[in-house]
Amino acid sequence: MHFALPRRRLAAALLCLVCAAGVARAQDPRVTAAQAAAREWLAFVDRGDAQASWGAAGKKFQSAISVAAWTEGLKKTQARLGTVTRRTAGPARFSKTLSGYPEGDYAQILFSTTFANKANGRESLSMEREADGKWRVIGYFPQ
Repeated sequence: MHFALPRRRLAAALLCLVCAAGVARAQDPRVTAAQAAAREWLAFVDRGDAQASWGAAGKKFQSAISVAAWTEGLKKTQARLGTVTRRTAGPARFSKTLSGYPEGDYAQILFSTTFANKANGRESLSMEREADGKWRVIGYFPQ
């Protein structure tokens, strides 16, 4: 006996499977934790609070740039791009390696971001899960 669903039911069933797979991925605890940490850090950046964002960043970030240089760079970037008007989480990729760094727990988090002066912007954050188990930003690349 051959079982066949009508096309509409088959399409609906496939759509449900795709949606369920998306929900499962979205609920991955690593993704949830890394994106939450990224958003918390970005809240400091959005307020222009360079001192707080530098302090909340990872050790690799802090050793790569002084708070004074970060403050100046953040001001210039925000003047060029403008304020954030919308931010949507995109893909998250996890790896044990990140170019130029020793083996560890790393994540690349991407956001589609609308800035006042750039409608189709992006923000890419490199993150590391540090020894205390918390995800922290070690690189920030707004475009």
